[in-house]
Amino acid sequence: MKRKITAAFIAAALALAALAGCNTENDNGAANDAKASAANTSAASADNSSDGSASAGDTSTSGAPEKTTFNLGHLNSTAHLLGFVAKEEGYFEEEGLDVTLTLFSSAAELSTGLESGKLDAAFIGSVPALTFQSQGHDLTIFGGEMTNGHGYVIKPQYVEGLKDWDVSILKGRNVASVKNSVQDAELQILLKDKKIEIGEGEDKVNIVYFDSQKDAYNALQNDTIDAVSAYSPYTSLAESQGYKVVYRCSEEPLLQNQPCCRQVAATEALSKYPNSYTAFERALIKAYKFTQENKEQTVKDVKKYIDIEEDLINTEVYGGYGTSVPDPDKQGTVALKDSIVELGYTEDYDIDKLYNTDIYKNALASLIKENPDDTVYAELQKHFDEFE
Repeated sequence: MKRKITAAFIAAALALAALAGCNTENDNGAANDAKASAANTSAASADNSSDGSASAGDTSTSGAPEKTTFNLGHLNSTAHLLGFVAKEEGYFEEEGLDVTLTLFSSAAELSTGLESGKLDAAFIGSVPALTFQSQGHDLTIFGGEMTNGHGYVIKPQYVEGLKDWDVSILKGRNVASVKNSVQDAELQILLKDKKIEIGEGEDKVNIVYFDSQKDAYNALQNDTIDAVSAYSPYTSLAESQGYKVVYRCSEEPLLQNQPCCRQVAATEALSKYPNSYTAFERALIKAYKFTQENKEQTVKDVKKYIDIEEDLINTEVYGGYGTSVPDPDKQGTVALKDSIVELGYTEDYDIDKLYNTDIYKNALASLIKENPDDTVYAELQKHFDEFE
């Protein structure tokens, strides 16, 4: 049965939000007092197999990482909090991984990096991840990174004198966006609901596509562009510069609790290095726990990657507009896939072959075994059991 996007995460009791980075690379994350030890990195539950082999859909693992040098690709978005906190707080090192974080400008570049072997993992938007899979790219989603966190902003003169407005304010406007992105799909979902056509004309919305979110946002400086898509932190940054928010997806009933960025890897790599990916996931889960319990330091960690005011980072991370959780949320992502197929964004396909929830399941189980009374891990387990 087809599920609506709004059903994806509604019951979630995970209250966090998140974020990430702008530096080209950051190899100097604070290690706290953690010591990298391969012997300590047992990332699986006691009943997992130890032969190091697994399929994309059934990854069992135990023992030290088979591969300790790890390359993680990301975009310049605060959505990618977990990778940055894991680096800055030493959780990757604690799990026996030497992780290099590298900035890319688009989901397509991240996909190419994974397929060429230059990247071991990447944070990729859910919509491009799904379309790449449907086009035959052998890439598997194995975890989550962010839910919601985007919207659209408009030049202030177009809402002057108005107390409130919705997506209809975009009629007759030129709107900058990024093709094959969560932001674009969301806009099209809302326009379809309002029976507003896409194209040129007073009663239509003309979408002008750019290669990256940065290029789309910069286009707002042109007289010909009236509004623009924005993922975090661009929405808060735009507000600080005087632009007005058309909508945030977290406040739209059709879009609430929608999976955004996903953890993606080459399917073959997940099978070849199951221990390494479980160690990677353990680090991200630890990072999530840190963001729940150390908000001030989390903002400081994000500041190292995004050079904007801390109050803007705090808004994106803890303002309630998006949440960064490592759970794969397969149900929500499948619902999103059904929605974009219906929208005509991509062709339908068998997503089960390219969705691995075992990595997260094993990583979380091992952490709970080590910390049986931890309430954060218990909530993650509760959510996973309900939404796998």
